[in-house]
Amino acid sequence: MDESQQLSEKIPEYTLNVKEDGATLHGMLKTAYVIDARFQDHIASPNHPERPERLGALLEMMKRYRREGLVKTEPRFASREELLSNHDRALVDEVAATAGRERHVFDTDTQASAASYETARLAVGGLLAIVDAIMGGKANNGFALVRPPGHHAEADRAMGFCFFNTVAIAARYLLQRYGIEKVLVVDWDVHHGNGTQRSFYAMSSVLYMSTHQYPHYPGTGALSDVGVADGLGYTVNLPFPAGFGDAEYALAFRRIVEPIGHEFKPEFVLISAGFDCHELDPLGDMHVTAEGFSAMTQALLTIAGEHAEGRCAAVLEGGYSVEALKDGVATVLGQMGGRRDAGKSPEPSAANAVIESIRKAHKRFWKI
Repeated sequence: MDESQQLSEKIPEYTLNVKEDGATLHGMLKTAYVIDARFQDHIASPNHPERPERLGALLEMMKRYRREGLVKTEPRFASREELLSNHDRALVDEVAATAGRERHVFDTDTQASAASYETARLAVGGLLAIVDAIMGGKANNGFALVRPPGHHAEADRAMGFCFFNTVAIAARYLLQRYGIEKVLVVDWDVHHGNGTQRSFYAMSSVLYMSTHQYPHYPGTGALSDVGVADGLGYTVNLPFPAGFGDAEYALAFRRIVEPIGHEFKPEFVLISAGFDCHELDPLGDMHVTAEGFSAMTQALLTIAGEHAEGRCAAVLEGGYSVEALKDGVATVLGQMGGRRDAGKSPEPSAANAVIESIRKAHKRFWKI
């Protein structure tokens, strides 16, 4: 019995019930989701943490997950033109050239196998299919359960397990195809999304906000990184010390992410949903649990509900404990269905100094 089969025996049946109490559903929302066995075809080096079993566990979970309003959506391959909307031709050509080759090394963290190029195209197209479903009125929100991740990929460089920047391409797709004028991208992966930040660093049409462990790979995401030119103030980094958990994340969202998000008034909300800030993850040193992911998702869905007609799409980034992945994905899908948990986390005094430093760095741009 392989690892994914062993894991599937431990997966409970997730059920979300409509009820009127502390965890109430305010109308069942339609949530599009993408998942496909082909996302397991990309294989990095042996024992690599970004392994096919991550998706294998989620495939098994989704067979048992029960929630009204789920709309299974088929992924498609992103076109070359869509990849080029955010990446240099030389990078697209380099990744494409790995097709059919047993192994190609971009750096010590990022290796391609014979199917990696097609899998990466399918991952990008999976999120674009979710965007199309939402913009076409077939769903209120959605979650692309794909791999490989994307937020480290820069215009000219594959890195950090990532080949193409899925969420950045989706933001450009919204701007270019649908005429959306303001997109909010929030990244709660434990690692800073350097590629996403660089994609929009001089633009005001995309507001990029990132919570991340700092200092940590890839070493970017300093408090002083606030954008340039037209993008000045439209990059908001929340660099956290190791050890932050649910209460600290919830407080940072209440004091920083929510007020800035509401002031920005996005027409679409994208989430780089990395679950490596979960307390079980082997690559991070944070202590987020389902409670924290619930609070963050609620906050972003509220912003989307008030300003973007509810339009919100998440894409899977990191997360290297399969138990944490299942926990986080089930929580986000539940929230997307309309679940609203009562109560707020306490405000930890240990986080006040960090949050105050973030506020001071951005108060000249936003009313916080």
